[in-house]
Amino acid sequence: MSVVTGGKHPVNLGAVAGVRIGDVAVEQDGPFTLIAGPCVIENADATLRHAERIAEMAQRAGVPYVFKASYDKANRSSIRSFRGPGLQEGLEILGRVRTEVGVPVLTDVHERQDVAAVAEVADVLQIPAFLCRQTDLLLAVCAAGRPVNIKKGQFLSPAQAVPMVEKARSAGNEAVMVTERGFAFGYQDLVVDYRSLVMLRKTGAPVLFDATHSVQQPGASGETTGGQPQFIAPLARAAVAVGVAGVFMEVHEDPPQALSDGSNSLRLECLPSLLGELRAVDDLVKGIR
Repeated sequence: MSVVTGGKHPVNLGAVAGVRIGDVAVEQDGPFTLIAGPCVIENADATLRHAERIAEMAQRAGVPYVFKASYDKANRSSIRSFRGPGLQEGLEILGRVRTEVGVPVLTDVHERQDVAAVAEVADVLQIPAFLCRQTDLLLAVCAAGRPVNIKKGQFLSPAQAVPMVEKARSAGNEAVMVTERGFAFGYQDLVVDYRSLVMLRKTGAPVLFDATHSVQQPGASGETTGGQPQFIAPLARAAVAVGVAGVFMEVHEDPPQALSDGSNSLRLECLPSLLGELRAVDDLVKGIR
């Protein structure tokens, strides 16, 4: 185990420490956790409906679950794309998910000025992939005291993620996770290198796999992102076979009508069968159930 200094706190790397999210334990060698929901909060009714249905499916499959949705998608391709309801309304809706559905919630944070308000509601604060090297944002999010999920940028190698996590943990927060979401490969395509899921363990953080952003085709539809959702299930199965602490998926009841990332979302009705497959692979690989 190595110790890195230079920030406010020494950072220990080596063994992968688990992260506690409410009653959910995200552990590298434990049962995989599902982080799933629509890309963006579209309205209160749809958000609560998705949260309730996914929670029921996860419970039936015996999979720990954290709900995800964004109150603001600040990095949409086009100025005309739907971004979400904004901070105040979005956090009110996420708060209802926590209390009415009874599951932990995760949401993106794009701006430092949002951190305090988001930390009052969300169980996990997420750093978007495009912002994963923004020092001030990383430090502010980690200093809020909530668990943090960092999406590894599609422009970073696994080795480059190690200083990214060191930087985040220098704020004194050890509850950091890192998510692989594919590598930029030429124009308008992403490729998953499954070696990354092993190499990222050098960060000392639980490693998650984003099965839906990994099938994106950025800018493939001009002003919007394209996708290949037919590859969500095989990529997710392969990631669980390698051994991950969690699987991140954007799920929608009607992807063609989704207001963000519909082209790479998993159709909600397909989730139960996929969870069953992932659970079987996870059980076999880890031998824990």
